[in-house]
Amino acid sequence: MTESRTGDAPYPELKKTHTVARTGRPFTDRKPPAAAPVWAAIEGYGRFHVLVAAIELGVFDTMEQCGAVTGDELAATLGASAPHLTTLLEGVVAQGLLDHRHGRFELNDTARRYLTTNGPASMSALVPVSPGPLANWRDLADTVRNGSPADPIDDNPAAFYVPLVEGTFTTMFRAASRADTFIRYSALSRPRVLDLGAGGAPWTVAVLSAVSDATAVVNDLPGVIDVASRRLADHGLADRAELRPGSYYDITIEDDGFDLVVLGHICRAEGLGGTRELIERAHRALRPGGRVLLSDYFCDRQRQAASRALMMGVTMMASTRRGATFTYGDAASHLRSAGFEQVRLIEPIGFQEMFVATKRDQPREGAPR
Repeated sequence: MTESRTGDAPYPELKKTHTVARTGRPFTDRKPPAAAPVWAAIEGYGRFHVLVAAIELGVFDTMEQCGAVTGDELAATLGASAPHLTTLLEGVVAQGLLDHRHGRFELNDTARRYLTTNGPASMSALVPVSPGPLANWRDLADTVRNGSPADPIDDNPAAFYVPLVEGTFTTMFRAASRADTFIRYSALSRPRVLDLGAGGAPWTVAVLSAVSDATAVVNDLPGVIDVASRRLADHGLADRAELRPGSYYDITIEDDGFDLVVLGHICRAEGLGGTRELIERAHRALRPGGRVLLSDYFCDRQRQAASRALMMGVTMMASTRRGATFTYGDAASHLRSAGFEQVRLIEPIGFQEMFVATKRDQPREGAPR
């Protein structure tokens, strides 16, 4: 059929105007949507694996040392097939993560900052583990049919979380360090920190580094907490942090004993009920006037505009039994219901948001303790 009979256009993106001279009858012709979002989804799988392969091969670290190179030169250094490596590099260029001029490939600012191992905001260890177990994505339709993933990370959490918290440390430490501009934990006198589900303990490292008389209780699962232990030792802070391995639901936590409680990217693994319980535990643990720091990826009220949080929700569904993302309003409501006030949202670095809320100096009548 012709366009005039179907109302369609062979190249929707080129159909810019609706005038009789150019497109036929105004207001009756229809400009169909472009297929770009579908192609983006199709290409997404390949883009991820291109980037993972480049990191695994050592492309970015080697180019940091060598500077601009041809595909043949880099292949000789890495011991790879030159035509295959060149094609892979072109795939990285397509993603805007390398520059390619006059036959030579070179790191751009994005790659130098985020994809080299020693970059100031390196994500090189995070990229391969961020989606979770890849087999769970292949089986996503079955997960939706059955209501649970075949291989949830809940069954062997240390195996998944150890590489994940290693990969996220740099980003989370940057966020925790810059959060001081907003919440001024460095001005506290002898603060005591409770870091639940701490991973590599980036928050504890940031606070203890900024406040010489601060102390902390650091919690995570056996195996995972070893990452926190090593990070604390690397920063010379081990003597000011007590490690409490175990579930953050079950470990002993003193009431009214802490100035800061950190819930750093753990609530989305626990669903709505678990989130409420963790917020209530934080409230009981804090001294009056103490603050909880709840960081995660939050959805807008309509659950439509916050694409990063929405996709994180799918990631949690793919690999956990109860994980889910929740809205800004849900988070604020849970905090207020638990007895917190002065609830506010901050974004210390891009795409890293957190709620900060204060325990009332004097609890209201009937409020939870």
